[in-house]
Amino acid sequence: MVSALTDALAWVVIASFGASAILQGGHRAYSRYAAVAAWTLFAAFWGLLAPYYFFEHLSVIEGVLAVFAVPACLYTAYLVATNKRSLETLTRAIAIMGLLFLPFQTIPALEQFAIETTTQHADWLMAQFGYNPPIVEGEHGYTAKFVFTGENAVTGESGHRFTTTVLMACTGVGSMSIVGGLALAVKASWTRRLQALAVALPVIYGLNVIRVVFIAVAHGEQWFRGQTLQDVVFTMFATTDANMVSYLFADRVLAQTGSVVALVALTLALLRIVPELGGVVEDVAYIATGNEYDVTRRFAQRN
Repeated sequence: MVSALTDALAWVVIASFGASAILQGGHRAYSRYAAVAAWTLFAAFWGLLAPYYFFEHLSVIEGVLAVFAVPACLYTAYLVATNKRSLETLTRAIAIMGLLFLPFQTIPALEQFAIETTTQHADWLMAQFGYNPPIVEGEHGYTAKFVFTGENAVTGESGHRFTTTVLMACTGVGSMSIVGGLALAVKASWTRRLQALAVALPVIYGLNVIRVVFIAVAHGEQWFRGQTLQDVVFTMFATTDANMVSYLFADRVLAQTGSVVALVALTLALLRIVPELGGVVEDVAYIATGNEYDVTRRFAQRN
């Protein structure tokens, strides 16, 4: 997370979603109150993250998504408060997502395990393509920084270090938590839910390792150093460091766009296994567009 404030707020948000989910059994009114509070706090959480994504993390895609999440969460709170939409499955899903993800984000031993395991697998995959950069300790204290050496794009001098550090966001735990939360929250047979997880989790992790390798090698080998891309990156990310062009284009543009596409494609695939996931998709689509969709029925008919 960004700071102690957002870490603490994340736990409060998940506790609120969890309380709402628990109260769904026999205390619907209290469950609704907790859900309204949870969605309102969720809006504040994304509001705090948006400046970080834009100005520190230099991620336009994540920044834009965080900005849109604020009114979306407030609108969702309104829908629940006015009984226009219960969103009970989505509430349960977010509670489970948080319980799966936050321990890795806030417990150092789990964070280290996730980061260093991803680094080791990325290192193995790089070696299959003939890349063997040294791995050193990163600023977070874990052995997870790939070091390539090449020509400085500004001075032309050799021996410049192009480093890529594997962070928690690079492990795929976030995406796996999202899919895990969705699969465990819906009311479907355990056989189909576990089948969905068995398909999705290895795919997400494998794609994520490929993503790490792509970013590290693209940055280390300066694949995107051309003047045209440099102008684009300088404009998009308000930077003037030519040595960072390949990294920013590979990660913030290509990899993040690919991640969104992959997550959507995987969701469509999982709908064939667990059509009940369509209920969550319908809720999200209603929040985004105000229109009703019958995704569940369409995918159920295909099985």
